[in-house]
Amino acid sequence: MAIKPEHIHPIFDQLLPRGAKEKLLNQTAKVVWFTGLSGSGKSTIALGLEKKLHDMGHLVQVLDGDNIRSGINSNLGFSEADRTENIRRIAEVANLFLQAGLITLNCFVSPTNAIRKQVKDIVGNDNFIEIYVNAPFEVCEQRDVKGLYKKARAGEIKNFTGLDAPFEAPENPDLEIKTADMTPEQSVEAVKAFLLPHLKYKA
Repeated sequence: MAIKPEHIHPIFDQLLPRGAKEKLLNQTAKVVWFTGLSGSGKSTIALGLEKKLHDMGHLVQVLDGDNIRSGINSNLGFSEADRTENIRRIAEVANLFLQAGLITLNCFVSPTNAIRKQVKDIVGNDNFIEIYVNAPFEVCEQRDVKGLYKKARAGEIKNFTGLDAPFEAPENPDLEIKTADMTPEQSVEAVKAFLLPHLKYKA
C-alpha cells in the first residue's frame, strides 16, 4: 500500500548543510554526467578519472549504468518509460551524493535531451556538468566491448540506442570528447584539466 504524501515529513532542512561537508572534504561537489553511445568510452574515462582525482585527494563516486541496473534499478527494462525512470532514480541518488559533498561521475547513455534535462532539473543547473563522449556508431560497434551491438544486430536486443532507437547529441555540452581521435589516457587528462577548476573548494 502506497504511503500518502501527508504522512511524509522530510527533514532536509535539519541536516548539516552541503557547504559544511564540502569544507570538510576541501572540494566543491558536482554531478558530472557522461553521455554517449554504448562503447563510446564513458566508463573508461570515468574509471581513469576516479583514480586520478582520488590520488589528488578528492572523494569521488562513480555511478555506472550496468552497476545501477544490477542493483537499485534491477526491476526496470528498456522501454521509454523505464529508461526515463532509470535516469530519474539515478539523478536522485546523484543528488544525495551531491548534498554529502561528493563528486559523482555518472556514466549513462541517457539518449535524449529531455532525459538529461530531467537530471539537470533534479540536481540543479549550477551543479550539473555535461560531458558528451562522442564516438561514431561505427566505431562503437567495432569496439563492441560488451557484445551488445552483435546481439542488437541479431535482434536479441530491441530499442538499441543508435540502431533502432535514437540518440540525441547534446546541443550545448560543457565538454565534448571525441574518443575516436584520442587515447583513453588523453581523454582522461582532457576531462581532468577541464574539471579541476570546477572542483576547487570555494569558501
